[in-house]
Amino acid sequence: MDIILYIIIFLIGIFFGSFYTLAVYRIPKREDIIHTHSYCPNCKHKLGVLDLIPVFSYIFLGGKCRYCKKKIRPRYFILEILSGIFFVLVAYLLGLSYQNMSVEAILNFVFFVLYFTFIVLFAGIDSEYRKINKQVLMYGIIISLMYIVYLCIIDLTSIYRYGIYLVLYIILLLTDTIYLKKKALDSYPLDILLAIIIMIIFTSEYIVINSCIATLLSIAIYLIIRKVQIAKGKSKKTETEINEEISVGLYMSITNILFYIIILGICNFGVK
Repeated sequence: MDIILYIIIFLIGIFFGSFYTLAVYRIPKREDIIHTHSYCPNCKHKLGVLDLIPVFSYIFLGGKCRYCKKKIRPRYFILEILSGIFFVLVAYLLGLSYQNMSVEAILNFVFFVLYFTFIVLFAGIDSEYRKINKQVLMYGIIISLMYIVYLCIIDLTSIYRYGIYLVLYIILLLTDTIYLKKKALDSYPLDILLAIIIMIIFTSEYIVINSCIATLLSIAIYLIIRKVQIAKGKSKKTETEINEEISVGLYMSITNILFYIIILGICNFGVK
């Protein structure tokens, strides 16, 4: 029976993956992500029902638009598959099954879905534009506040810990609203700090510390490789241009989700 449950969760995951690809494309363009009908970004033709089935439409259409025959970027297909896999994997590691359909288990999984949605949109937009979208960031803050309320209900002793993060939220948001906008300064570093707090609330300080270390190491390796390419004349970009194109949010998001699943797996199998 659990197999049927996980198949359903996988299908839910790939549909969320399809939504993520749409949202990452539309949110930076300030387009509606709910009411506007899906269309091909190349020929602008409205897509039919058979064009919108996650994963399967990509396979049946051969990775091309039905109308203009332009190739569809494979990352859409990959993100849909990965979303389905992550949904199933986390549901399993959280112990969600037909025998364990408790309110707590369901809520834990729902909050993961909300958080994973934030992570994907946050990373996807940062990867494309090297910019943190304020709407996505506010969504992350709102769901983290909801999660804090939930955690305080099931564990009152955590209220003081999360009170610290609430204060940090207020300080950083006031800094962004009053100082940075007034001085017309880049808020990217501050937005990253806000995202880190969101990550801490959902995945713990330990995981985020490891995510930060892994992010710094990944960026360092990337910079070394690019500098070697510059030295050999294989790259036309300057070091400054390379530094400016680094999407810290993308690295943070990937490492955070990976460490979250690894730690969840260790705890899960450790208990067993």
